[in-house]
Amino acid sequence: MKDQAIALTPTPAGYSDWLAELKTRIHSAQQRATLAVNRELVLLYWQIGRDILVRQAEQGWGAKVIDRLAHDLRTAFPTMKGFSPRNLKYMRAFAEAWPDTEFVQAVLAQLPWYHQLALLDKLRSPETRRWYAAKAIEHNWSRNVLAMQIETRLHERSGMAVTNFETSLPKPQSDLALESIKDPYRFDFLGLTDEAQEREVEHALVKHVTEFLLELGAGFAFVGRQVLLDVGGDEFFIDLLFYHLKLRCYVVIELKAGKFKPEHLGQLGFYLTAIDRQVKSEHDNPTVGLLLCKSKNKVVAEYALGDKTQPMGIAEYKLLESLPAELQTSLPSIEQIERELQGE
Repeated sequence: MKDQAIALTPTPAGYSDWLAELKTRIHSAQQRATLAVNRELVLLYWQIGRDILVRQAEQGWGAKVIDRLAHDLRTAFPTMKGFSPRNLKYMRAFAEAWPDTEFVQAVLAQLPWYHQLALLDKLRSPETRRWYAAKAIEHNWSRNVLAMQIETRLHERSGMAVTNFETSLPKPQSDLALESIKDPYRFDFLGLTDEAQEREVEHALVKHVTEFLLELGAGFAFVGRQVLLDVGGDEFFIDLLFYHLKLRCYVVIELKAGKFKPEHLGQLGFYLTAIDRQVKSEHDNPTVGLLLCKSKNKVVAEYALGDKTQPMGIAEYKLLESLPAELQTSLPSIEQIERELQGE
């Protein structure tokens, strides 16, 4: 009853703002504490792994010492997890993969231990590991997202689209724009085969917009599908419209189910002009266009972009080549997807 009376007491002026500030400070303190604990744990694991390496190399200790060490550590610290023989072997592999103490302290200590295991298990090249570690920190990827990005070879696809960004955008925006798109885009999550038509792919992308945004990468915000443009009394519809928070510009995405043709860029350029004149504000940068096609001739794409002054990119998208028979009947039909989009 006393707590209820306190809860019903009128709050003094300024109390709500102060409470909101306190909540923010408490959340920040909790995050800093979590990061500090993680940092110390990762550094401890690296030091244990380095000690194992040194003693095995200099004193000839065999592999069985890890089993003995695991037993003794778990006996000494029964409430602590992480001292299994398997994890101790990971510590040794971690120290062996990252001999640079400063890099471990400055960069890797920002990532949780299970992120480190994903980097160790799924990658062999130190340079590639560094790239994924940096991206995981920059975009705050979970361990599962990091693993997915590695499995879909994000590093190999980033910045590989054919574009004219270098000549149509100022630096550093041109570099960021190029880094923001990839080639090819992987749309396996749609459950559609290569026979799917443009509208089918478009419907499915909106249905799975969360996965689509993850595949597009950090910074993309979904604006709309089949966005209406009224130009001189004629109606036109943009397949997909996004806004990129880092580039500070709208991004028009057009889908083509077939092979790239130079005339596709004429339509895309028209849409960019319409968005720049009707939608873009004075604070936004020029609209960027991305044409996604099932296939392209790289040389033809480069020639087609040669005289274009509007920022455009051309990339391929990949669907499932075929579906196992047992999965074909379990996937929703395009009609079902359409009904769901319409709220039926």
